Amino acid sequence: MLPASLPPFAPKGWLRNPHLQGIVSRLPHRRKKVLQLAQPMLNAARPMLLQAREGQLLAWHSAQADRDRPLVVLLHGWEGSSDSLYLLATAAELFDAGYSVLRLNLRDHGESHHLNEELFHSCRDAEVTEAIADARQRLQASTVVMIGFSLGGNFALRVALRAPELLQQVFAVCPVISPPATLDALETGPLLYRKYFLNRWRDSLRRKQAVHPEFFRDTDWLLKDSLTSLTDHFVRHHTDFGELSKYLAGYTLSAERLANLTVPSHVIIAEDDPVIPAVHWHQLQKPEALTLESLPYGGHCGFVLDWAGTGWIERYLGQLLRMRLAPTHKNPI
Repeated sequence: MLPASLPPFAPKGWLRNPHLQGIVSRLPHRRKKVLQLAQPMLNAARPMLLQAREGQLLAWHSAQADRDRPLVVLLHGWEGSSDSLYLLATAAELFDAGYSVLRLNLRDHGESHHLNEELFHSCRDAEVTEAIADARQRLQASTVVMIGFSLGGNFALRVALRAPELLQQVFAVCPVISPPATLDALETGPLLYRKYFLNRWRDSLRRKQAVHPEFFRDTDWLLKDSLTSLTDHFVRHHTDFGELSKYLAGYTLSAERLANLTVPSHVIIAEDDPVIPAVHWHQLQKPEALTLESLPYGGHCGFVLDWAGTGWIERYLGQLLRMRLAPTHKNPI
């Protein structure tokens, strides 16, 4: 059972450093701890191939015995997967609390490169929406909540805009709001982040090329040495956007776009996030349906309390979810 009231996130000493938040949240000893806690959820997990008009998405569904329990769809960030530690930790917490969970992989993430010929890009929110609609119908879920991290949080808000009838609540942790600002932060910030994402993306592209050589013949991308040049190359050669600025605008969460948001949405950001500049969220004219919660520390999707890697955000999301759904769900958790 989740605590009735979780203390505010207050890391001490060196753990107030945003870069250490990111590092400690991914250390091997934390992975071991999270995997132990996640065993009941993982034992219950079954694969699902969710259908969209332009492809298939791989998801892992962990169901409760009571089929009337709310379904929580969890979506990772860019170059993460359904097995990312923050996703596993959140899924474990929510499953133990009585929710059914669906860990969804974006196209070309996790073990899904073989499923679709065309490459992933960040404007495929229609595909994610259709996959969630397929899951809701097949699982006969009457209450569906979506929780997204980083780029996954951006997707979650766009799904809510595209198909508000699908979701009862949205929670977004450190969601991308301004893709140009995030790209600039990655290019000009600490080398650690730039190298991490470049290496992960290149590995993903190699896997894609190995399973779809007949479609993905391009090798010029191997010469690109920055995220901007690599993104620009793929926008021009593998999308219909034509140029980088149009592509980035395609998943920007502008005030005009969010003005149509009707699904209750709770956005959690960290003031010290080195990837998502908080200023863009503070400058945004927010719609009534959106609640913005800003925390002074946490880095980018870190939110660990101690050097053992004890997570805070997953417990907080569980608390928020229980409070938000209890008044409306006929069988509250």
